[in-house]
Amino acid sequence: MIHVRRLTKVYKDLHLGDFVALNQLSFDALAGQIYGLLGPNGAGKTTALRILSTVLSPTHGTAIINGLDVTKNPEEVRQQIGFVSTNTAVYDRMTGWEMVEYFGRLNGMDDERLTDQMEFIFERFQMKNLKDVLGSKMSTGMKQKVSIARAMIHDPPVLIFDEATSGLDVMVAREVLKTIAQLRDQGKCIIFSTHIMREAEKLCDRIGVVNKGKLLAEGSKRDLMEEFQEDDLEELFFRLIEQHEKSAASLNGVEGQSNMEGVHGS
Repeated sequence: MIHVRRLTKVYKDLHLGDFVALNQLSFDALAGQIYGLLGPNGAGKTTALRILSTVLSPTHGTAIINGLDVTKNPEEVRQQIGFVSTNTAVYDRMTGWEMVEYFGRLNGMDDERLTDQMEFIFERFQMKNLKDVLGSKMSTGMKQKVSIARAMIHDPPVLIFDEATSGLDVMVAREVLKTIAQLRDQGKCIIFSTHIMREAEKLCDRIGVVNKGKLLAEGSKRDLMEEFQEDDLEELFFRLIEQHEKSAASLNGVEGQSNMEGVHGS
Protein backbone atom coordinates (compact mmCIF):
# COMPACT_ATOMS: atom_id res chain seq x y z
CA MET A 1 0.00 0.00 0.00
CA ILE A 2 2.82 2.42 0.92
CA HIS A 3 6.34 1.76 -0.35
CA VAL A 4 9.07 4.24 0.57
CA ARG A 5 12.54 3.77 -0.88
CA ARG A 6 15.68 5.77 -0.01
CA LEU A 7 13.62 8.89 0.64
CA THR A 8 15.91 11.88 1.11
CA LYS A 9 15.19 15.54 1.75
CA VAL A 10 17.98 18.12 1.82
CA TYR A 11 17.41 21.79 2.58
CA LYS A 12 19.90 24.27 1.19
CA ASP A 13 21.22 27.04 3.41
CA LEU A 14 23.71 29.56 2.06
CA HIS A 15 25.20 30.20 5.51
CA LEU A 16 24.97 26.83 7.30
CA GLY A 17 25.32 24.50 4.33
CA ASP A 18 23.07 21.53 3.51
CA PHE A 19 20.68 20.27 6.18
CA VAL A 20 19.65 16.63 5.71
CA ALA A 21 16.12 16.25 7.09
CA LEU A 22 15.66 12.73 5.69
CA ASN A 23 18.49 10.34 4.97
CA GLN A 24 17.53 7.47 2.62
CA LEU A 25 14.44 6.44 4.56
CA SER A 26 12.84 3.15 3.44
CA PHE A 27 9.82 1.27 4.79
CA ASP A 28 6.57 -0.46 3.79
CA ALA A 29 3.10 -0.13 5.33
CA LEU A 30 0.24 -2.46 4.43
CA ALA A 31 -3.57 -2.40 4.43
CA GLY A 32 -5.13 -3.25 7.78
CA GLN A 33 -1.98 -2.15 9.55
CA ILE A 34 -0.83 0.76 11.70
CA TYR A 35 2.79 1.63 10.98
CA GLY A 36 4.27 3.68 13.81
CA LEU A 37 6.93 6.22 12.88
CA LEU A 38 8.65 6.98 16.19
CA GLY A 39 11.24 9.61 16.90
CA PRO A 40 12.05 12.65 19.03
CA ASN A 41 11.03 16.12 17.92
CA GLY A 42 13.04 17.10 14.86
CA ALA A 43 13.70 13.48 13.84
CA GLY A 44 12.26 13.99 10.35
CA LYS A 45 8.84 12.37 10.90
CA THR A 46 6.82 15.37 9.76
CA THR A 47 9.06 15.88 6.72
CA ALA A 48 8.46 12.28 5.67
CA LEU A 49 4.71 12.56 6.13
CA ARG A 50 4.52 15.84 4.24
CA ILE A 51 6.26 14.17 1.32
CA LEU A 52 3.78 11.30 1.47
CA SER A 53 0.98 13.88 1.52
CA THR A 54 2.45 15.64 -1.58
CA VAL A 55 3.02 18.88 0.38
CA LEU A 56 6.82 18.55 -0.04
CA SER A 57 8.91 17.06 -2.85
CA PRO A 58 11.79 14.73 -2.00
CA THR A 59 15.34 15.57 -3.03
CA HIS A 60 15.95 11.92 -3.87
CA GLY A 61 14.12 8.60 -3.53
CA THR A 62 10.58 7.46 -4.18
CA ALA A 63 7.32 7.09 -2.30
CA ILE A 64 4.52 5.02 -3.82
CA ILE A 65 0.99 5.08 -2.39
CA ASN A 66 -1.49 2.55 -3.73
CA GLY A 67 0.57 2.24 -6.91
CA LEU A 68 0.93 6.01 -7.43
CA ASP A 69 4.16 7.99 -7.24
CA VAL A 70 3.76 11.02 -4.92
CA THR A 71 5.99 13.14 -7.16
CA LYS A 72 4.63 12.09 -10.56
CA ASN A 73 0.95 11.73 -9.60
CA PRO A 74 0.27 14.18 -6.74
CA GLU A 75 -3.40 14.85 -7.56
CA GLU A 76 -4.24 11.15 -7.78
CA VAL A 77 -2.30 10.48 -4.56
CA ARG A 78 -4.36 13.10 -2.70
CA GLN A 79 -7.49 11.13 -3.59
CA GLN A 80 -5.95 8.10 -1.88
CA ILE A 81 -5.04 9.72 1.44
CA GLY A 82 -6.42 11.56 4.44
CA PHE A 83 -4.06 13.66 6.58
CA VAL A 84 -4.54 14.63 10.24
CA SER A 85 -2.27 16.62 12.54
CA THR A 86 -2.69 18.87 15.56
CA ASN A 87 -2.02 21.83 13.26
CA THR A 88 -5.02 21.13 11.02
CA ALA A 89 -7.10 24.33 10.93
CA VAL A 90 -10.83 24.38 11.66
CA TYR A 91 -12.89 27.20 10.19
CA ASP A 92 -14.50 29.31 12.92
CA ARG A 93 -17.63 30.23 10.94
CA MET A 94 -18.50 26.74 9.72
CA THR A 95 -20.27 24.03 11.67
CA GLY A 96 -18.86 20.55 12.04
CA TRP A 97 -21.29 19.24 9.41
CA GLU A 98 -20.46 22.06 6.96
CA MET A 99 -16.70 21.51 7.27
CA VAL A 100 -16.89 17.79 6.59
CA GLU A 101 -19.33 18.38 3.73
CA TYR A 102 -17.01 21.01 2.21
CA PHE A 103 -14.06 18.62 2.14
CA GLY A 104 -16.26 15.92 0.60
CA ARG A 105 -17.14 18.27 -2.23
CA LEU A 106 -13.47 19.21 -2.66
CA ASN A 107 -12.86 15.50 -3.25
CA GLY A 108 -15.51 15.39 -5.96
CA MET A 109 -18.15 13.35 -4.11
CA ASP A 110 -21.71 13.41 -5.48
CA ASP A 111 -24.56 14.48 -3.21
CA GLU A 112 -25.97 11.02 -2.49
CA ARG A 113 -22.64 9.39 -1.67
CA LEU A 114 -21.53 12.40 0.39
CA THR A 115 -24.69 12.45 2.50
CA ASP A 116 -24.54 8.70 3.12
CA GLN A 117 -20.87 8.85 4.11
CA MET A 118 -21.40 11.82 6.42
CA GLU A 119 -24.29 10.13 8.19
CA PHE A 120 -22.17 7.00 8.62
CA ILE A 121 -19.14 8.89 10.00
CA PHE A 122 -21.11 11.10 12.40
CA GLU A 123 -22.94 8.04 13.71
CA ARG A 124 -19.95 5.70 13.87
CA PHE A 125 -17.68 8.14 15.69
CA GLN A 126 -20.37 9.65 17.93
CA MET A 127 -20.20 13.12 16.40
CA LYS A 128 -23.89 13.98 16.08
CA ASN A 129 -23.51 16.57 18.83
CA LEU A 130 -21.02 18.42 16.57
CA LYS A 131 -23.31 18.82 13.57
CA ASP A 132 -24.42 22.36 14.36
CA VAL A 133 -21.48 23.55 16.48
CA LEU A 134 -19.41 26.36 14.97
CA GLY A 135 -15.66 25.90 14.79
CA SER A 136 -15.19 28.91 17.04
CA LYS A 137 -17.23 27.18 19.76
CA MET A 138 -15.47 23.80 19.58
CA SER A 139 -13.11 22.43 22.18
CA THR A 140 -9.73 21.05 21.12
CA GLY A 141 -11.09 17.53 21.18
CA MET A 142 -14.10 18.47 19.06
CA LYS A 143 -11.84 20.09 16.48
CA GLN A 144 -9.68 16.99 16.30
CA LYS A 145 -12.72 14.80 15.73
CA VAL A 146 -13.83 17.05 12.87
CA SER A 147 -10.31 16.95 11.44
CA ILE A 148 -10.40 13.15 11.42
CA ALA A 149 -13.89 13.11 9.90
CA ARG A 150 -12.98 15.39 7.03
CA ALA A 151 -9.77 13.45 6.38
CA MET A 152 -11.77 10.25 5.91
CA ILE A 153 -14.92 11.62 4.28
CA HIS A 154 -13.88 10.39 0.81
CA ASP A 155 -13.09 6.97 2.29
CA PRO A 156 -9.37 6.96 1.40
CA PRO A 157 -7.47 3.68 1.74
CA VAL A 158 -4.54 5.47 3.44
CA LEU A 159 -4.67 7.70 6.53
CA ILE A 160 -1.72 9.67 7.89
CA PHE A 161 -1.69 10.89 11.51
CA ASP A 162 1.13 13.28 12.42
CA GLU A 163 1.38 13.65 16.23
CA ALA A 164 -2.44 13.59 16.21
CA THR A 165 -2.79 13.49 20.02
CA SER A 166 -0.18 16.11 20.87
CA GLY A 167 -1.63 18.73 23.21
CA LEU A 168 -4.88 16.84 23.80
CA ASP A 169 -6.09 15.94 27.28
CA VAL A 170 -6.04 12.30 28.31
CA MET A 171 -9.71 11.54 27.63
CA VAL A 172 -9.72 13.16 24.20
CA ALA A 173 -6.45 11.48 23.23
CA ARG A 174 -7.98 8.14 24.26
CA GLU A 175 -10.93 8.73 21.94
CA VAL A 176 -8.64 9.66 19.04
CA LEU A 177 -6.59 6.48 19.53
CA LYS A 178 -9.78 4.43 19.69
CA THR A 179 -10.91 5.96 16.39
CA ILE A 180 -7.58 5.14 14.74
CA ALA A 181 -7.82 1.52 15.89
CA GLN A 182 -11.33 1.29 14.41
CA LEU A 183 -10.05 2.60 11.09
CA ARG A 184 -7.31 -0.05 11.08
CA ASP A 185 -9.96 -2.69 11.71
CA GLN A 186 -11.81 -1.42 8.63
CA GLY A 187 -8.76 -2.33 6.55
CA LYS A 188 -7.17 1.11 6.25
CA CYS A 189 -3.43 1.54 5.89
CA ILE A 190 -2.39 3.96 8.62
CA ILE A 191 0.85 5.84 9.23
CA PHE A 192 0.98 7.01 12.83
CA SER A 193 3.73 9.42 13.85
CA THR A 194 4.35 9.93 17.56
CA HIS A 195 7.02 10.35 20.21
CA ILE A 196 4.76 8.87 22.91
CA MET A 197 5.81 5.27 23.52
CA ARG A 198 2.58 4.26 25.26
CA GLU A 199 0.59 5.12 22.13
CA ALA A 200 2.93 3.12 19.93
CA GLU A 201 2.79 0.10 22.25
CA LYS A 202 -0.99 0.15 22.28
CA LEU A 203 -1.66 0.79 18.59
CA CYS A 204 1.14 -0.06 16.21
CA ASP A 205 1.53 -3.32 14.30
CA ARG A 206 4.96 -2.33 13.00
CA ILE A 207 7.35 0.31 14.25
CA GLY A 208 10.11 2.33 12.64
CA VAL A 209 12.43 4.33 14.92
CA VAL A 210 13.81 7.48 13.27
CA ASN A 211 16.41 9.99 14.42
CA LYS A 212 17.97 12.85 12.45
CA GLY A 213 16.24 11.62 9.32
CA LYS A 214 17.62 8.09 9.48
CA LEU A 215 15.75 4.83 10.13
CA LEU A 216 17.51 3.15 13.06
CA ALA A 217 15.39 0.02 13.44
CA GLU A 218 12.15 -1.45 12.14
CA GLY A 219 9.85 -4.37 12.89
CA SER A 220 6.98 -5.55 15.06
CA LYS A 221 7.25 -4.75 18.76
CA ARG A 222 8.03 -8.41 19.50
CA ASP A 223 10.71 -8.61 16.80
CA LEU A 224 12.40 -5.44 18.01
CA MET A 225 12.39 -6.64 21.62
CA GLU A 226 13.99 -9.91 20.60
CA GLU A 227 16.54 -8.30 18.29
CA PHE A 228 17.78 -5.79 20.87
CA GLN A 229 17.15 -7.91 23.98
CA GLU A 230 14.88 -5.32 25.62
CA ASP A 231 11.55 -5.92 27.34
CA ASP A 232 10.40 -2.29 27.35
CA LEU A 233 9.72 -0.26 24.19
CA GLU A 234 10.58 3.06 25.81
CA GLU A 235 13.95 1.76 27.00
CA LEU A 236 14.60 0.35 23.53
CA PHE A 237 13.70 3.70 21.97
CA PHE A 238 16.03 5.70 24.22
CA ARG A 239 18.82 3.17 23.75
CA LEU A 240 18.62 3.45 19.95
CA ILE A 241 18.49 7.25 20.03
CA GLU A 242 21.42 7.53 22.47
CA GLN A 243 23.54 5.11 20.44
CA HIS A 244 22.82 7.04 17.26
CA GLU A 245 23.60 10.39 18.91
CA LYS A 246 26.92 9.05 20.23
CA SER A 247 27.79 7.58 16.84
CA ALA A 248 26.98 10.85 15.08
CA ALA A 249 29.00 12.86 17.61
CA SER A 250 31.96 10.51 17.23
CA LEU A 251 31.79 10.74 13.45
CA ASN A 252 31.62 14.53 13.57
CA GLY A 253 34.61 14.56 15.89
CA VAL A 254 36.65 12.44 13.49
CA GLU A 255 35.66 14.64 10.56
CA GLY A 256 36.52 17.78 12.53
CA GLN A 257 39.93 16.35 13.48
CA SER A 258 40.57 15.36 9.87
CA ASN A 259 39.72 18.87 8.69
CA MET A 260 42.07 20.42 11.25
CA GLU A 261 44.88 18.09 10.21
CA GLY A 262 44.30 19.17 6.65
CA VAL A 263 44.57 22.80 7.65
CA HIS A 264 47.81 22.30 9.63
CA GLY A 265 49.31 20.21 6.89
CA SER A 266 48.70 22.75 4.12
